[in-house]
Amino acid sequence: MNILIKDVQLEGNPSDILYNVYIKGKYIDKILPIKAVDSDNYPFDKVIDGRRKVAIPGLVNAHTHAAMTLFRGIGDDMPLMPWLEQKIWPSEARMTDSDVYWGTKLACLEMIKSGTTLFYDMYQRPEATAQAVDEMGLRGVLSGVCFDHFKPELAERSKKNIPLLEKKIRAYSDRISFSIGPHAIYTVSGELLQWIDRYSRENNLLIHLHLAETEQEVSDSLRNFGLTPVRYLHKLGILSPRLLIAHGIYVDEEEIMLLADHGVKVAHNPASNMKLGSGIRFPFAEMKKAGITVGIGTDGCSSSNNLDMVEAMKLAALLGKGWRKNPEVLTASEMLYAATESGASIAGLNTGRIAEGCLADLSLIDIHSPAFTPNFNFLSNLVYAANGSAVDTVICDGKILMENRKVPGEDEILEEAQASAFSIVSAGLII
Repeated sequence: MNILIKDVQLEGNPSDILYNVYIKGKYIDKILPIKAVDSDNYPFDKVIDGRRKVAIPGLVNAHTHAAMTLFRGIGDDMPLMPWLEQKIWPSEARMTDSDVYWGTKLACLEMIKSGTTLFYDMYQRPEATAQAVDEMGLRGVLSGVCFDHFKPELAERSKKNIPLLEKKIRAYSDRISFSIGPHAIYTVSGELLQWIDRYSRENNLLIHLHLAETEQEVSDSLRNFGLTPVRYLHKLGILSPRLLIAHGIYVDEEEIMLLADHGVKVAHNPASNMKLGSGIRFPFAEMKKAGITVGIGTDGCSSSNNLDMVEAMKLAALLGKGWRKNPEVLTASEMLYAATESGASIAGLNTGRIAEGCLADLSLIDIHSPAFTPNFNFLSNLVYAANGSAVDTVICDGKILMENRKVPGEDEILEEAQASAFSIVSAGLII
């Protein structure tokens, strides 16, 4: 399908200049001032009215656990490890493929409704996740989460499962790619981490890992390995451009340089870090200065409670300003870059920008609303005043996923996800 978006503003351009964006297949083919478009030269199947709207790149959620939408509101106001051990892991043990499928569909619906077109996921039963993402039309970098709990027999099971999962995930749409998801250094042995690194290097795969999330993790790492988490991975030889670490709060200056020197990517999760009391001093500005690619994530809905990347941009900016007591750091434009182009670059995808030749992943923001009135500064309003409800239209891979805030099939998704969530509760979950 060829799509013409008419009379739309583009983020970063003067508000009095309107453009026509011509999408041919899955790519942005032409971006032209409105008077320059000749329908004979640019035939289209669908026209979208862009008046009173601003086009932005599709947002990128750099770290989440999609199917945990089913656990929204469960185990709130608890510290990380008791929350995992008493609430989350026992709940996840009861999940079926159907639960993960509908939980992921709910996540995709929520992400579409708030302008996200690409997300990095780490969860069990990734085939069910892939099926849901495939059907919903989003891009997903999907990790099969693995644990061995320092038991050799479980490590061997992971080594056998990972190639099988990769083959199964690759059978889905080319919008979906496979990555490896070792959970954390306290649940995955060094031997398995080294095997995963070798496998990822041989098969050019991303590794998605929680790291340096809490002070307890750091103290445990020092006690168990004699090194802080980043230094431990460096000793193992795991640091590389193929590694994406989630959280990365507790790193010092030397560790930041280690991450930078090895091309490691980082996903900042401000809502989850604050809600779980994990910490607030994420060194965003320091990492950026060192040349580290930093994306923004929401984490799962049971630790952040929503998947709204517009809200996540605001939280990332305010958190960084607050703990430094410096209002000049982490600007609105930096946050949008982190939540779009920077996040997309982690997977090496040609998206995250509205430019000719890029994949057609974009959202239209409705500026005819209180949050954008007056509209002296669109980016400021987007990051500091708005939320995901400002998103009117979402296009991913050249296909319209939402128009006029309507997503096909959303009523069924809400009903089925609700039923799945309550079936887990009825199976013995204590809220």
